[in-house]
Amino acid sequence: MTTTYTAFAGHRRLCHGPLADVTAAVLAAQATPHSGAVLMFNDATGQQTDPDARPASSLTASPAPAPEDSTPKGRGRPKLGVIGREVTLLPRHWDWLATQPGGASVALRRLIDDARRAEATTAPSARQRQDAAYRFLQAIAGDLPGYEEALRALFAGDLSGFSACIADWPHDLRTYAERLAAP
Repeated sequence: MTTTYTAFAGHRRLCHGPLADVTAAVLAAQATPHSGAVLMFNDATGQQTDPDARPASSLTASPAPAPEDSTPKGRGRPKLGVIGREVTLLPRHWDWLATQPGGASVALRRLIDDARRAEATTAPSARQRQDAAYRFLQAIAGDLPGYEEALRALFAGDLSGFSACIADWPHDLRTYAERLAAP
């Protein structure tokens, strides 16, 4: 599934589509005088995203190789960016993990990766939809009338109350917020 983005110029929807298309439209709008604030949002998360002004060809190019480090390697395991954290499991969980090929760490990573893949193919949960709508509204609608009441209705799961609270908001903003919050 391809992630899409939506851009707003003020409270008016500017465009919607793939990242490259929306980025180009946002950069063009920002280049015009008196265009006002132009904000770009990830449609899946509601997260505000800054457009990348680099040409599309440079975004797909592989990064330059890191310079060789001339310091001698120390003893022990190499640093791989792994951060040790504590996991509390019951003895039966540890027993099961001990029987898995590759050990506990490999089994846990595999379980997490499987769960993430399964989650990516399912519809977003109510909490994910609420969070996406909240991120969007926090970035663009905090000064509109009924903002706090709309958020209370959103997190109470009252979509009809949410729609009623934002009924007087600009059409494009209201439509996008309702789409983010809807099941």
